[in-house]
Amino acid sequence: MPENTALNSTTFNPSVTPPHDLGLQAQFRPAEPGTTEPWLLVLMHGVGSNEQDLMGIAPWVPARYHLLSLRAPHPMGPNAWAWFQFGVAADGSRVINAAQERHSRALVEQAVSRAATQLGVPASRVVVGGFSQGGIMGLSLLLTRPQSLRAALSLHSRLLPEVLPEQAPAEALQGRSLWVSHGTEDAVLPASHSERIVAHAATLPLQVHSAGFPGGHTLGRQELDELSAWLSALV
Repeated sequence: MPENTALNSTTFNPSVTPPHDLGLQAQFRPAEPGTTEPWLLVLMHGVGSNEQDLMGIAPWVPARYHLLSLRAPHPMGPNAWAWFQFGVAADGSRVINAAQERHSRALVEQAVSRAATQLGVPASRVVVGGFSQGGIMGLSLLLTRPQSLRAALSLHSRLLPEVLPEQAPAEALQGRSLWVSHGTEDAVLPASHSERIVAHAATLPLQVHSAGFPGGHTLGRQELDELSAWLSALV
């Protein structure tokens, strides 16, 4: 991940009150002063990290966006958290704690809704996603509760088969967008996982942008530059 260059709530517009009572711990950077009709980008970290991690990409988040980075609810160790526990079977398949995933997804939906309401941002200007397990949560929220957001980010992530029985009707996903990216040398979540996301998204009325970038299970400058341009194009 990029070096942590987190910006605090006074960096752009100190008159904007950070969202509160979200149900999850978070860090916040408001949109720049004078922004009319701001957007909201909600990010979620990967396994074993915390809400400070993805604030490091704040310099690449367009200034028209409020940026909110959430902490997962399940502790793994000192300052290390997860959205759900999982194991890897002998055949390489992954088994998740489905109850934890559903609970975390409900908490994320609540946090997104409360933050958007407090900031005066409608769902049509909300983007939710993250890196690795955080990207799983963003993709799962898009598929199951598309009315909550305009677009999702799946960065070096995967599609949970456990979520598919809860997927919203295809027509509910009309007009939504999805960013899917992976590292071409990623040994943690190889490119095949992104390919499965894209293949599933092709069955739905989603606008999908997918790309691979040199490197492993981390975000590089080229990927962040292209992501920044994609977020700007949404606006």
